[in-house]
Amino acid sequence: MLLKIPAARVPLLLVAMLAISGCGQPPQPPPFTEAVDLQELMVHVIEPAAEVYWDSVGTVMDAEGTHEIAPANVNEWIAVENAAATIAESGNLLLTPGRQMDDPRWTAFSQGLIAAGRTALVAADSRDSEAVFDAGGAVYMVCASCHEVFAPQLLPPNYEPIE
Repeated sequence: MLLKIPAARVPLLLVAMLAISGCGQPPQPPPFTEAVDLQELMVHVIEPAAEVYWDSVGTVMDAEGTHEIAPANVNEWIAVENAAATIAESGNLLLTPGRQMDDPRWTAFSQGLIAAGRTALVAADSRDSEAVFDAGGAVYMVCASCHEVFAPQLLPPNYEPIE
């Protein structure tokens, strides 16, 4: 027996059928595969981005006087923005399966890196050298605090713990 459905009702019927067929089953996330391990992520992604950010602004005092360092053109500012975005997203990468540590401090530091990276991105986007410098300090604090707990061997010999 064939049902006669008015043409105007066909789209509504299709939507209803699709909705019913998907009920009760949450969508499965795509499979996650690490391209690099945690140490390589730090060496090849996080640390280079942080170095670009930290080196982008500052003051150098030498025998010739005081020199201010700041991005000089649009391309240099874009590089600082890219570094900040990489820092922010790296916090998420630290929370992925295979890298996430079973320690609430790891989660807090990772989320702190996301927050500091977002602040760094806003500062770079505003083209404000002082804000970039301050945000760089916040990024450093998160990194150093995490290393105090999870990688103290990476801290310099004269490092003093953050209070």
